[in-house]
Amino acid sequence: MVNYYSADIVITVSSTPLKQGVVAVNDEGVIEGVYDSHSVPDGVTVKRLAGVLIPGFVNTHCHLELSHMLGKIPQHTGLPTFLSNVMRDRNHTEKDMVSAMKKADEMMFKNGIQAVGDHVNSVISAPIKEKSKIIYHTFVEIIGVNNTQLQEKIDHARDLEFHFDANHSSITPHAPYSCTKLMFKAFKKAISEDNIISIHNQESDEENKLFRYKTGDFLTFYAEQGIDMSGFKAQARNSLQSYLPYLPTNNRIILVHNTFTSLKDLDFINRMNKKVVLCLCPKANLYIENTLPKIPVFEQDNRDITIGTDSLASNDTLDMLEELKTIHTHYPNIDFNSSIRWATLNGAKALGLESRLGSIEVGKAPGLVLLKNMNQLRLTKNVQVERIV
Repeated sequence: MVNYYSADIVITVSSTPLKQGVVAVNDEGVIEGVYDSHSVPDGVTVKRLAGVLIPGFVNTHCHLELSHMLGKIPQHTGLPTFLSNVMRDRNHTEKDMVSAMKKADEMMFKNGIQAVGDHVNSVISAPIKEKSKIIYHTFVEIIGVNNTQLQEKIDHARDLEFHFDANHSSITPHAPYSCTKLMFKAFKKAISEDNIISIHNQESDEENKLFRYKTGDFLTFYAEQGIDMSGFKAQARNSLQSYLPYLPTNNRIILVHNTFTSLKDLDFINRMNKKVVLCLCPKANLYIENTLPKIPVFEQDNRDITIGTDSLASNDTLDMLEELKTIHTHYPNIDFNSSIRWATLNGAKALGLESRLGSIEVGKAPGLVLLKNMNQLRLTKNVQVERIV
């Protein structure tokens, strides 16, 4: 059976928005037709929807296994203190963790999220992902703050990866402050070109202070964790410029957060000629550092931008619409159509899912999401999301 849905505006993402457009979807969620108001087949029943119809969201960054930490960590602590709190409080009973993950997974699907890029340090989320209506690409994090057992840490990540969908998983360095230069070099040698990389980048200015001058709150964090940093040398440049040369050239690289990424950093990315995507997690940035990335600068630099929610340790919901509202509240001049592309097709491309998701095109199964209470194409606090397909 084919169902026909019409909305005030249909944003296909891949082409011009359609006023009173109509989308035909079969029972498997596959798009069978996209029509303007004058080309709808005769004799079909069209369900009229009030609002803007878009493809399902792609959440490029999350930590599902931290879902039990909702409301447990204070806001505006700064990243090093936030990390200390996560490490101290993340362990909980398996029953509670699984229950919280199931609720988070259901919340994301209800909120119109069709795919998620999810970071893990364990296999606890694997059964939930296997049964989920959401497509997950799982990033297994590698942490190596010293130069011992480099290959063992990579092998351990491979062992964890085995428990997730082989077509939608990869290993990745966690962050520049949690991996040494030798770890980045070992990682580069260990992976193939189809291994998607997703790394936390410049989420805090303390990260740049560490790499530039070997000063700041990260030194206190390392001391509290009993980590010897005597061998670390100041690089006299930001963290991004210190580690990006050691990542492979041909792999897709998602840089997550970018809260303190500068114009010089963007220029450095351009000169590196790597396949870099910038993922924004605005609500988490405000939760932890109480500031946002220079999003208009990223846009003007023609960067490929995606959007993520981060985890419930640093957010009060997993809702891409709320992330979009945050962006448009702080940067009202950003084009709505551009930001929808960041939240859909760009995310699908970043996760290697663009042939299936991210845009309303015949043959894809992107999900359909209705944005209600829209004022033309202006996003206000009154807009609500409803999953249609």
